[in-house]
Amino acid sequence: MDMRGDGIFPDEVVIQILARLPVKSLFRFKTVCKLWNRLSLDKYFVQLYNEVSRKNPMILVEVSDSYGSKSSLICVDNLRGVSEFSLSFLNDRVKVRASCNGLLCCSSIPDKGVFYVCNPVTREYRLLPKSRERPVTRFYPDGEATLVGLACDSSYQKFNVVLAGYHRTFGHRPDGSFICLVFNSELNKWRKFVSLQDDHFTHMNKNQVVFINNALHWLTVSSTYILVLDLSCDVWRKMQLPYDLIYGNGYRIYLLDFDGCLSVIKISEAWMNIWVLKDYWKDEWCMVDKVSLRCIRGMVPGIFPISQTGEYIFLATHKQILVYHCKSQVWKEMYSVKYSSTLPLWFSAHAYRSTMFSCN
Repeated sequence: MDMRGDGIFPDEVVIQILARLPVKSLFRFKTVCKLWNRLSLDKYFVQLYNEVSRKNPMILVEVSDSYGSKSSLICVDNLRGVSEFSLSFLNDRVKVRASCNGLLCCSSIPDKGVFYVCNPVTREYRLLPKSRERPVTRFYPDGEATLVGLACDSSYQKFNVVLAGYHRTFGHRPDGSFICLVFNSELNKWRKFVSLQDDHFTHMNKNQVVFINNALHWLTVSSTYILVLDLSCDVWRKMQLPYDLIYGNGYRIYLLDFDGCLSVIKISEAWMNIWVLKDYWKDEWCMVDKVSLRCIRGMVPGIFPISQTGEYIFLATHKQILVYHCKSQVWKEMYSVKYSSTLPLWFSAHAYRSTMFSCN
């Protein structure tokens, strides 16, 4: 990028300021000058913007009314508060199935098997082609994939969508094999591989998925290990959790991203322990924080961590979104449902961050 400094501030200073604005504001400011008009096409600025936004994760929550007939998408941002997102540009009724690095994977509600990947801020989207397997292959039991994963590599502007579940031929029960379909955005096509039946597939917590090191990670319901899908070689493997983390009774654990590292949050009646995988290849875990839950004791049974950084943690309850500030040790309510909703907020909450990632 040409940094000539013709204005009051050097262009580099202006660029640093612009990299901290919402994407919507950047698109509105395109008419200011030629430099600002080119920003969304400049690789240096896009990379800078994505790096800055990584430090400000948010939560997207799908909120339904008490009848389940209407839903809205709420974005909770620690810096800018609460705003409403719309996916109306998809021209379809959709459900958010996965989120990764600013992109969302959505499935059509009226038309099963139709998937979109979109950037809700830039309103860009891609309708994924149907897999050749879909007309003759169904996922058990209801035709929907048990697992939906989205893997976005912001450095190379490419993504993968993973659909996985037990295989059944049309009109029959599952045949014991586990089918995995992977969409490649660069090739614009699906690939398929099959694994044999294994108990760890049936015990997976499908809503807890993290993309790190070109692999998707799911926490199993048994809470003793992480199941990893390595997208570079299409191989499933297990990652054992340390004994000190899983020892004891009366706790729940959750898998999250922690500034680019895998993290497990362990919640008991009185404490929230935060563990981070410091060395991915050596399986070296360490506990980095221990948070007292005494001041929110009544909420503990229904609280679920959704997103975190080294500075704060977003958590969802049935009707509230909370943020915990690690340095000041202060809890704050960011959003509350004012009416009865059909589902708890944590059921449809996704970690999110604003990005200029293009899905086309």
